[in-house]
Amino acid sequence: MNEQARWLAQVEEPIIDPELAICDPHHHLWDHPTNRYLLDELLADTGSGHRVVSTVFVECSSMYRARGPTAMRPVGETEFVNGVAAMSASGRYGETRVAAGIVSFADLTLGAAVGEVLDEHARLSRRFRGIRHAAGWDASDEVRNSHTNPPQRLLARKDFRAGFKALGERRMSFDAWLYHTQIEELTDLARAFPDVPIVLDHFGGPLGIGPYEGDRQRIFDKWRSDIAALARCENVHAKLGGLVMPINGFGFHKRDKPATSDELVAATRDYYLHAIDCFGPSRCMFESNFPVDKQSCSYAVLWNSFKKIAKAFSAAEKAALFHDTAARFYRLDAEL
Repeated sequence: MNEQARWLAQVEEPIIDPELAICDPHHHLWDHPTNRYLLDELLADTGSGHRVVSTVFVECSSMYRARGPTAMRPVGETEFVNGVAAMSASGRYGETRVAAGIVSFADLTLGAAVGEVLDEHARLSRRFRGIRHAAGWDASDEVRNSHTNPPQRLLARKDFRAGFKALGERRMSFDAWLYHTQIEELTDLARAFPDVPIVLDHFGGPLGIGPYEGDRQRIFDKWRSDIAALARCENVHAKLGGLVMPINGFGFHKRDKPATSDELVAATRDYYLHAIDCFGPSRCMFESNFPVDKQSCSYAVLWNSFKKIAKAFSAAEKAALFHDTAARFYRLDAEL
């Protein structure tokens, strides 16, 4: 048992509603020198008590090709994840269909030329559904920009939008990762391309570090209005999770003991309920964002917190929030 596992093991909870079917629409897979999260590690989390029947992998610059044209190297990630998905689909590892959907990366600033990259992703895996081109940018050196090293106002650039058009022409989806200061930019993009399916990752990244530390209420009030405006774009869905990363400023990762589900609910409930109120359960999906959010809590505890937040919803609404919305958005039935 490694240090993180020992830390997480300090908080154990009975699993709430263990038979409720879950599609986890946002996790990563990687093999870094000091941080390994591959099939075994993921299955240890998804198998910790909740009934996770399927998952969606989202890009994290993992296993890019070492050679070939720079623009084409990200297709290595799709090759890698498709192999993991094939292992899972064999049935030898249990019920969970890992990476039933795959979201990879393609540089949309290539403009129309990005079509070749998108087509290669699709050729390499029938599970490929779309891309994420992370846009998180902030002027403060205390806030780390996205791993794609995006420029300011990426979503408004002509070359990016030309690439976005190529994505839409192929009926592929777009995962949007940015910070709360950029939600209005995404709304503008969604209005310009009303036929492209977009999903907002991690509530639009409400920041709580650097210049944003100690200013949570003002930021929340602005976030509320920006989310309401974004939700009026019917082509946009919302992922509900990824809210206890270090950048969100709750500080759970700094504690002697990880968060309990009650502590997570107390800190984050208002974000969840507002997003569900704006988008509706048919356009919302709970997500783990593991292993990133594993810095704050265990998988079992995180999904317990989701079930507590959704306690008052109907059975049909819970089915949408925990499984059906994600399975429909990512067209996972095509993998059956």
